[in-house]
Amino acid sequence: MGIFKKKEKTILEPQYYQSATNMQTYNYKVYYMSLWEKILYFLLAFAVGAAVGYLFYGGIGKDEYGQPTMLTYVLNITISTIVGLIAGKLFLPIRTEQIIKKQKSKLNTQFRDMLEALSTSLGAGKNVMDSFRSAYEDLKIQYEEDAYIVKELEIILSGMANNIDIEDILEDFGLRSGNEDIVSFANVFQICYRKGGNIKDTIRTTYTILNDKMEINEEIETIVTSNKTEQNIMIVMPIALIGVIKMMGPDFAENFVTPTGIASTTIAIVLFAASYFVGRKILEIKV
Repeated sequence: MGIFKKKEKTILEPQYYQSATNMQTYNYKVYYMSLWEKILYFLLAFAVGAAVGYLFYGGIGKDEYGQPTMLTYVLNITISTIVGLIAGKLFLPIRTEQIIKKQKSKLNTQFRDMLEALSTSLGAGKNVMDSFRSAYEDLKIQYEEDAYIVKELEIILSGMANNIDIEDILEDFGLRSGNEDIVSFANVFQICYRKGGNIKDTIRTTYTILNDKMEINEEIETIVTSNKTEQNIMIVMPIALIGVIKMMGPDFAENFVTPTGIASTTIAIVLFAASYFVGRKILEIKV
């Protein structure tokens, strides 16, 4: 073997797959921003970061009379730009994660409604195929045409019409969803459908469990909402406090541009940033 190893190329998951019936299927586990989204979110984060950088570090390099020098203007622009670039770079993956979490949450809610519609149809004596058709018609009324679950039901119905096993379609749906509940449902459905189990009871039980789980999640979210609000306020407070001090007491604000002031400010920013990410992890409770 050679001394140098060939660097493995990272293969990203695609945003869309192609189904057996040549329909485009969505991958809920990833989200790739368009160029305009990246530019928009980057500029927003850059503006906020640059403003905060100027607020905390603006005015460095003044002469002994407290007058700004050429170095002051250069540092103002340089520091604000650097902080803005860092903020933009850090915000893009955070925003992507937020979008993925939001689309998974929407899919989960819509999937629960699909199970309810399926359970109702099966309880009325319809077979599995007709129940999925009935669920599709019901959810088309409840949701918009481009809703996740409506698109998924179109894929399921198209697959069944082309003699593709429904278990395989549901298994693919579960893998793309990145949702443990949907994966579990697909596995249980596959076993019951092939072994001749009671599909109606399986779907009703899955719906009940998923509904209870979502209610617990909503209760937890309600409880921690106030804590999340307090966390956001605590992050904003130092910025607002520094802004008020610099506007109301210019003489006292000069202490922030001394070596001691700069060191203290930097340590404080690092601590607040660390506390924010730790707080996010603590408040992110999963059921």
